[in-house]
Amino acid sequence: MVTTLTLIGYLILPVLIILIFNNFKWGKSIGTVIMAYAVGIVAALLGILPSGAEPGAEELESLQKTLMNVAVPLAIPLMLFNSDFKMWTKSLPKTIAVLIGGLISVLLAIVSGYFLFRNSGIPQFDRVAAMMTGIYTGGTMNFSALGSMLEVDPSLITLTLTFEEIATFPLIVFIVAGGYKFFRKLLPAKQSESTTEDEMQDVKAESFENYHGMLKPKTFGKMMLGFLLSLGMLAIGAGLSLLITGKLNELVVILTITTLAIAASFSPKVRNLPKTFELGMFFILIFSVVVASKFDIHQIDRSSLKILWFILFVMITSIVLHLIFCKIFKVEGDLFTVGHISLLCSPPFVPPVVEAIGNRKVLLSGIVIGLAGYAAGNYLGVLIAWALGVF
Repeated sequence: MVTTLTLIGYLILPVLIILIFNNFKWGKSIGTVIMAYAVGIVAALLGILPSGAEPGAEELESLQKTLMNVAVPLAIPLMLFNSDFKMWTKSLPKTIAVLIGGLISVLLAIVSGYFLFRNSGIPQFDRVAAMMTGIYTGGTMNFSALGSMLEVDPSLITLTLTFEEIATFPLIVFIVAGGYKFFRKLLPAKQSESTTEDEMQDVKAESFENYHGMLKPKTFGKMMLGFLLSLGMLAIGAGLSLLITGKLNELVVILTITTLAIAASFSPKVRNLPKTFELGMFFILIFSVVVASKFDIHQIDRSSLKILWFILFVMITSIVLHLIFCKIFKVEGDLFTVGHISLLCSPPFVPPVVEAIGNRKVLLSGIVIGLAGYAAGNYLGVLIAWALGVF
């Protein structure tokens, strides 16, 4: 019963958030993503959801995992259908520069942070550093995989992930609330190598979250065609994953659906399907509420705060180093923003940032950077664990 009610809540809350966004000025000022995270965190702090050994906790955990695994693969194709792939390929060198610079920055921050905090008493510190390498170059998938591969204590895994959420959430809020303008001032103002002034005006004129008219019969029907196409891509990705790995592998699924979505975007009929971006945002809001509702504050104590200081050091240092790298290679501010967020938070967090900054032309670049991080994260994490374990 609790799981059913929670599922209903996860589906209804994004609708209510969209209604608030459409009808109230303060809702537009806050933004849908911030509202989604706020609702999820409040639910977690109030303890209204079962956790630990409480009845229904196991079923709830399964529900949350399912929603996160389904919402993201459905959202990514829907939000890529309108992308102009030919335009993105012209800026490929800069995308590669952001990716390489981001990976190097994270690795340097992890290694320097390890030697700075190595005598602070953090348990299994080399493995904690490895997990942070995985999550800050790929995502939670890499973090969890490294935790299992390196046999990290389960309570330490949970605590580290909790502190990572505490450290990273304010950064996301800062960026989507307008902090991206700060990076635009530090880095070149040019938005994209392939973007003319007229094209930028067209992009700025578009609304990224214009939910009005989604339910009109003609619009809704075409939008559902986009949904069915996205669903079909998810099915193909899942089938290919089962064929290759014998199980559902997130990396294979996301790589498959992204490739199929890019291919589909070459078709004018697909590229012009209405409201697919907004429908994709709906699934991102579901993902945001679910992730935020998993926030766990109960395992935090004074002695464990050393892990938080280490994570904050890594996050801030990696941002500074990446900024310097992008400044040297004249990377524009928007591309840096989505690239770094994609590495630190994984591809699902790119669309909300793209929506906030109002430059859809960096959406695909951000997702590609994050997907490359997915592929590299586990290898880099194992490499860091081995290297730091030697000292």
